[in-house]
Amino acid sequence: MANTLNDFIPEMYAALDIVSREMVGFIPAVAVNAAPTQAAKDEIISIPITQTAETHDIVPGGSPEDNGDQVVSKVSMTISKSKYAPIPWTGEEQLGVRNSGTYNRIIADQFAQALRALVNEMESDLAKLYVGASRAYGTPGTTPFESNLKDVAQMRKILADNGAPMTDLQLVVDTAAGANLRSLGQLTKANEANTDDTLRRGTLLNISGFSIRESGQIVTHAAGKIEGSGAVNNGGGYAKGATTIAVDGASSIALKAGDIVKFDGDTGHYVVAAEASATPITLAAPGLMGPVADDAAVTALGSYTAGLAFDRNALQLIARTPAMPDGGDSAEDVFLLTDPVSDITFQVALYRQYRRVRYEVGLAWGVKLIKPEHVAILMG
Repeated sequence: MANTLNDFIPEMYAALDIVSREMVGFIPAVAVNAAPTQAAKDEIISIPITQTAETHDIVPGGSPEDNGDQVVSKVSMTISKSKYAPIPWTGEEQLGVRNSGTYNRIIADQFAQALRALVNEMESDLAKLYVGASRAYGTPGTTPFESNLKDVAQMRKILADNGAPMTDLQLVVDTAAGANLRSLGQLTKANEANTDDTLRRGTLLNISGFSIRESGQIVTHAAGKIEGSGAVNNGGGYAKGATTIAVDGASSIALKAGDIVKFDGDTGHYVVAAEASATPITLAAPGLMGPVADDAAVTALGSYTAGLAFDRNALQLIARTPAMPDGGDSAEDVFLLTDPVSDITFQVALYRQYRRVRYEVGLAWGVKLIKPEHVAILMG
């Protein structure tokens, strides 16, 4: 047994190319926030959010008007998880596999599987943020991109209408949507795509300003319901921007965060921001995109797979190695291992125990959707 972990490093990186890995799309697509990485687990981290500016008429005079005060709001997030994947070996177990000459190969694969488990959990946490999105597009139960690229154009329209920055757009879908994209002639015909990357290498090209990625952790949302003839219940109807909508006529309401509702006379599909078992229902910001009349029928859409379109900075990921006490703990050796799939750096520690050794692969992280207006769901 080597005194340190150094002898395993080449084997670990080799194993990362061999062990099965699910698609990782969200982690490279979101903003990895390095500024608060020294925060402790569950410590509140504040992210400033500026408000919409006001405009005023220019009136010449002796001095400028005293106006324009702004309140900079904030959203809070935490490093909510500090986790490890253990790899224990007893002396007898080591002896058994060393005799066959496979010990280094097996333990390297175990390290790769540990990274796989932690990355998948972090990716899943990001995928679950879909419930905070603003609006949605698509048909529940129908995989996007069946015949054309209309879906990605509509996602861009939603984000543009919401005022999202257009400079770093991301679209993360499941592999079924990815397969449809790779079947479209616009992308596979080299003369039309101006490249053979999709045809020859399966690369998903940037489309309409979106970097398109696939994830193995896309969530299938089980939809709630509005039973009966639900309708808007507000004498004057609701104006653009309304987020709290009173409903009557329904025999029962059982909505969950992430459900999609629509209103007669409005083409938008809105994301329910909070669970509702009675009126009113709450929509995610920025709310209604146009006026909705009193008595307009309210319909809850069915279950869907939640692809996600967003500006990179709308989804935040904080990831750091687990904290060690001053002077270290009982670990005999610790080193950092960067996963080439997610580009996240993990901590690997070696602990010697009674007649066995224990390796741990660890990471601390937190995720947050900080700007609903800059996130939209592509339903499938």
